[in-house]
Amino acid sequence: MKKILITGGAGFIGSHVVRRFVNKYEDYMIYNLDSLTYAGNLENLKDLESAPNYRFVKGDICDQGFIEELFKKEGFDGVIHLAAESHVDRSISDPMAFVNTNVIGTVNLLNAARKIWNGDTKEKRFYHVSTDEVYGSLGAEGFFEESTAYDPQSPYSASKAASDHFVRAYANTYKLPVVISNCSNNYGPNQFPEKLLPLCINNIKHNKPLPIYGKGENIRDWLYVVDHAAAIDQIYHAGINGETYNIGGLNEWKNIDIVKSLCDLMDEKLGREKGTSRQLITFVKDRAGHDKRYAIDATKVEKELGWKPSLQFDEGLIKTVDWYLANEDWLEHVTSGTYQQYYNEQYQKR
Repeated sequence: MKKILITGGAGFIGSHVVRRFVNKYEDYMIYNLDSLTYAGNLENLKDLESAPNYRFVKGDICDQGFIEELFKKEGFDGVIHLAAESHVDRSISDPMAFVNTNVIGTVNLLNAARKIWNGDTKEKRFYHVSTDEVYGSLGAEGFFEESTAYDPQSPYSASKAASDHFVRAYANTYKLPVVISNCSNNYGPNQFPEKLLPLCINNIKHNKPLPIYGKGENIRDWLYVVDHAAAIDQIYHAGINGETYNIGGLNEWKNIDIVKSLCDLMDEKLGREKGTSRQLITFVKDRAGHDKRYAIDATKVEKELGWKPSLQFDEGLIKTVDWYLANEDWLEHVTSGTYQQYYNEQYQKR
């Protein structure tokens, strides 16, 4: 069996990638490596616990010795690297945590792959999952392309840009077989409620204020997380070594417009009078260094690899809201912190 290591597999995007690979590739052994910090939640993967081709490994990519031993022991054929600190607000208050995880953690994985593969890179692949934020901010026109110059504007995007550079440097210097993808904003089930949509869904349910930075004029391109997992699958298997692929949803929305649409949908789902939830919108001081607009040109991944989004935003938003309303226990566990007990209850007793 091919052995594939997926880092950050208990997180939001990672859990969807793990599920897709475990269910789709029965001849792969999928190792989910996660340190289970605040955003890593094994409850996201309850349905896979008895799968014969799935293994969970608790560990930190910042622990160089642990990572090297894990690679020696398991002999991975491939790595899909998603583990990262990803919340811009947290990066502003604690940039070193982002340097440690996103830069040093990535280099630890690169070093381990280089040492263990030792030049025998046939049918090996190191796939680094990055973000569109490394490109900086756009004006009213234009799109990020794979050739767009990097211009990170926050400690988070700077740390991801640095990790991208290290991945390319290892490909050039050590001939490591790498691919990189840079994706736009994801949304969908299992997202930690610090991010815009699940935060607002939870706050609307409890009639709490909906904090919107500035005037809410910042524009983002949104992609349903299941479509991102499908793109990662396609790039891992069909992408060309050394190449970068931009993944986008072709769905640009101002933050204020997306929140208003969410408010109206939640009113409908909760049986409230239309306009009720919009009254919760509260404008707050803008984030430091807040990028104005992100937009992805995904022509390359569509033309060369045949991937494109399956859902438009309106449909994806309905599916997202329906999931959160149907999984109130999950949301309660996350917001209360009790989800962090799941590892101890399910794994340490074994």
